[in-house]
Amino acid sequence: MVGLQIAGRCLHDRLVAASWPGRTAGVAALVVAVLLLGMARSQAAEGATLDSSKNAKSLATLAARIDAHIGDPQFADASWGIDVVSLDSGKTLYAHDADKLFVPASTGKLYTAALALDTFGPDYRIPTSLFATEKAGRDGELRGDLILVGYGDPTLGFDKRASWADVLATAVRKSGIKSVRGALIGDATWFAAPLYGSGWEAADLQSWFGAPVSALSVDENVVRVEVRPAPQFGAKARILFDPPGSAPTLDNQLRTLRAPAPTDISLYRAPGEHVLHAFGTIASNAGPQFYRLAVHDPALIAVEQLRAALARQGVSVQGKSRSIYWPESNDRLASGSLERVADVWSPPLSEIVSRGLKVSQNLYLQNLLLMVGAKTAAEERLAGKESPAFRSTEARGIQALRNYLRRIDVPLDGVLMEDGPGLSRRDLTSAAALTALLAHLGDNPAARAFRLGLPEAGVDGSLTGRMRNSAAQGRIHAKTGSMAFTYALAGYALTAANERLAFAIMLNNYRRPRDAGRPTAELDAIAIMLAELSERSAP
Repeated sequence: MVGLQIAGRCLHDRLVAASWPGRTAGVAALVVAVLLLGMARSQAAEGATLDSSKNAKSLATLAARIDAHIGDPQFADASWGIDVVSLDSGKTLYAHDADKLFVPASTGKLYTAALALDTFGPDYRIPTSLFATEKAGRDGELRGDLILVGYGDPTLGFDKRASWADVLATAVRKSGIKSVRGALIGDATWFAAPLYGSGWEAADLQSWFGAPVSALSVDENVVRVEVRPAPQFGAKARILFDPPGSAPTLDNQLRTLRAPAPTDISLYRAPGEHVLHAFGTIASNAGPQFYRLAVHDPALIAVEQLRAALARQGVSVQGKSRSIYWPESNDRLASGSLERVADVWSPPLSEIVSRGLKVSQNLYLQNLLLMVGAKTAAEERLAGKESPAFRSTEARGIQALRNYLRRIDVPLDGVLMEDGPGLSRRDLTSAAALTALLAHLGDNPAARAFRLGLPEAGVDGSLTGRMRNSAAQGRIHAKTGSMAFTYALAGYALTAANERLAFAIMLNNYRRPRDAGRPTAELDAIAIMLAELSERSAP
């Protein structure tokens, strides 16, 4: 058992078909077929029936099949919101409480991804810039500070093949700087907002999916932790961090006990604190245990990595390393008086969006929302239209989202988002609003990066293990969403008749019965029905 264990929010799943060997299979299959037939007949309009023929997968029986599925007694206390529209005919093929508001979980990322691509374009690259407070002397000494400024790149350090820090350190040496008398400063003030999104829960903030949001991020603001038993019984367990420079202050009370003692590991870091408390027990014969934890101060970790890279280039830094975040400000940066030394650039925005959607990376989508908000604030300052009243970068991003949705005719009363990734339980949206967004992007050539960024059923991302070997494999491209008691799936389906559909399926307040399958399989079953459709809707 692992207490306070770090685990992913996005639950991967697949629909597993049960098989019954021998003659029992025929009897079991017949019983199941009869039960399904009775359910469908009790709820279907105009006597639509379920059978194994082509007619069972027709448009006429789609509503009956979905109604039978969501009408199962296990969903008596839950709520479904579903909307299915054809991108080819424009018709609504199915709707159930499509205009009601639901918690979208990570399907809320669809709004932020679309906004970011519309604001910056798919080819935009995010800079991370190194400045000096003055020019170096003829002797190569910089008497001032070096300032590393982040503008929101969430991928810095993710690609281990090329060290961003070594690139900048090489540029420093080539610029003629041999030593730095001043400090090394990590500047994350481009985002005038707290380190966490609105509505994020305290219990999430030490986990990788609740990592702090920073204009200067590195290694996805996560440190990898490995726990191993000590060689001696009763001794403290061995705890290793990767990268080592991201290690928090460790309070290790985790003991190694003689097997077959239980392995019961708890890791805890209070929000805003730098001390990681490790307690519990690990069996002497236990294998390594791995975790991913959020770091406390990503901007400081970034400049410490830069300091190490400068040392490798023979450039010494006498001053200390420190970081600055909002509400502190960097007046020298705002004045434009700094000397630019070098820049490193992110991958294209299309790649950032793709990773953010496929593996449901909360940091990426919150950073993208704040980037939009920061751009809005900068444009207002340049135009002399900045309001004296303070508005956070996040609030500006949300306002930009509402302006964007209004422009593309997505109903605003169906979208009440307060963060970028959908991690807040106060986020609300309707299935109809999601399909309106998807329909707009489905026929928009400029939104190709958005569509390609969606997980593909049975193939990649958070849908890798779901809907495999079904009609939906390769024909469903959709964003997943999952929290406790909350599940969602929204995206595109290509039917067996090659009709393009946009759909949104949300299940809220669902507590899985002990004998039921995984909740995500309940949503997948509906997506498979869409992929199986054997006829097209009429224009």
